[in-house]
Amino acid sequence: MLPRWGLLWLLGAAASCLLEGSLGSSPRVIRVSYSSVIEACPGLPPFTAEGYMDDQLIIRYESHTKKLHPRVDWINTLEKEDSRFYNKYTWILQNDEKYFQADVPMLQRRYNQSGGFHIVQLMVFCEVGEDGKSSGHWEYGYDGRHFLGYDMGTGIWTAADKEAQWHKQRAETYIKHRFTDYLENICTEWLQKYDHYKSEISLSEVPPVVTMSSRTEADGMERHVCRIHGFYPREIDASWTRDGEFWLQDTFHESLAPNSDRTYYYSLGIQIDPKERGRYRCHVEHDGLQQPLDLELK
Repeated sequence: MLPRWGLLWLLGAAASCLLEGSLGSSPRVIRVSYSSVIEACPGLPPFTAEGYMDDQLIIRYESHTKKLHPRVDWINTLEKEDSRFYNKYTWILQNDEKYFQADVPMLQRRYNQSGGFHIVQLMVFCEVGEDGKSSGHWEYGYDGRHFLGYDMGTGIWTAADKEAQWHKQRAETYIKHRFTDYLENICTEWLQKYDHYKSEISLSEVPPVVTMSSRTEADGMERHVCRIHGFYPREIDASWTRDGEFWLQDTFHESLAPNSDRTYYYSLGIQIDPKERGRYRCHVEHDGLQQPLDLELK
């Protein structure tokens, strides 16, 4: 089974331009990622904030509106029940936006850079254990590389270079205060809200729809892609088999990703000799299926 994600917060600028990263498998995890850019991607605001729950978009903030925009019904319910809750996070993001957008030109000067696309990112990781205790760390990035890190449990900092060390001295008081509060209060608050409304956001099991696409390569080999669409829950087993046995050679996999309707999609491919086409199958197992699927190549 592929790992299941917990509560995910993505707060940042020009999200489609950011480097992709892997997420942990704990079901009780919150992540926050701040990003600011010196030149936003075309058509995108310089700062956005997106909140995800179990890999699904639940809320979005954009710098040009200065507002939170709910993406699931239970967030609207939160706003109706307690307007202070909604306004609190709007105010937090407005202030964080100002702080992090100021970092980009400052670091650009520190690295003697001029013009071009530059980005500051901050990802905060928070986990609440079964005993109810919170732990976490955060990582600061500049232009897609690790820049500065801080472990909130041990209080240990890691700086990539002298510029990161300089930035640590500048940001230490603000970041410690801001994200200690995040760890001790916001992390648990959102998990409690999620647990309370969990029954409202759950979906029944939705079986995957599996399709095949194929093409012939210049060297005469064939490439086949097994595309798995619209399934829920996220956990799925999908693999190539040869003569009924699990097969990894000459295979490739794309990241499992969410659809806008809160289902998921996944794809996996294989390159084979066309003479052996009949030996291969795309094997799919999912809770929404009454029995596993084995699709032959055509």
